[in-house]
Amino acid sequence: MGELILIRHGETEWSRSGQHTSYTDLPLTPYGEHQARALTPLLADRRIALTLVSPSARARRTAELAGLAAPHVISDLHEWDYGGYEGVTTDEIRRTRPDWNLWTDGVDPGPQTHPGETPAEVGARADRVLAEVAREADRNGDEDIALVAHSHFLRVLTARYLGLTPAEGTLFQLATGAVSRLGTEHGKPVITAWNVTLPESLFPWTAPDGPQRG
Repeated sequence: MGELILIRHGETEWSRSGQHTSYTDLPLTPYGEHQARALTPLLADRRIALTLVSPSARARRTAELAGLAAPHVISDLHEWDYGGYEGVTTDEIRRTRPDWNLWTDGVDPGPQTHPGETPAEVGARADRVLAEVAREADRNGDEDIALVAHSHFLRVLTARYLGLTPAEGTLFQLATGAVSRLGTEHGKPVITAWNVTLPESLFPWTAPDGPQRG
C-alpha cells in the first residue's frame, strides 16, 4: 500500500471545552466545519483509494467536507468509550481522582449500553482496523487509505501500528482537523507526518484556545 492517512474530525462544542466525547453524537461547530474544508489542500496530492470513517456524525461530516469520496463506515473506528466519564473534563475527574490517567487507569463504568473501555479493549479494536487496512491494501496497490476518526482512538491505533502498547498512545498529541500519515522505511513501520494542519494565518478567524478531547 501507499500510506495510511489519519484524519481527526473537526471541532465540536465538547472538543473545544475539553469534555470527553465518545458516543454522544455532537455536530461540528462552524469552526469545525471550516477545519474540515481546510483539509482539502492537505490531501490534494494524495492518491486515496479508500476512506474508512467512524459512524459518528462529526467524523462523517469531516470526510464529506474534506472531499473524500464514498467513505465506508467502520464501527470499530468509534472513539474510546469513556463510560461514566462521558461529557466530563479531565479537571473534573481529578477533583476526586487526583492522579487519574486515561491511558493507564481507563474509565469508570457507564450505562449498560456504554460501559466504558480499558486501554487493552481499545487496542484490540485498533488491531482489527489495522488488519482490515492490510486486507484492503492488498487490493489497492500503492495507493493510500484514509481513516477519519477520533483523537484517542487514532493515537492508540498509531501506537499499535508501531508495535507499542495501547497506553503508549499517550505519546502522540492530536489536534482537531489534523492530518497524520503512517508508512514504512526499509520495511519497518514509521510515522511520516504528524498532526499537520493548515497554518492559522490562512484561516479566516483565530482558532479557539483550550483542550481538545474525543
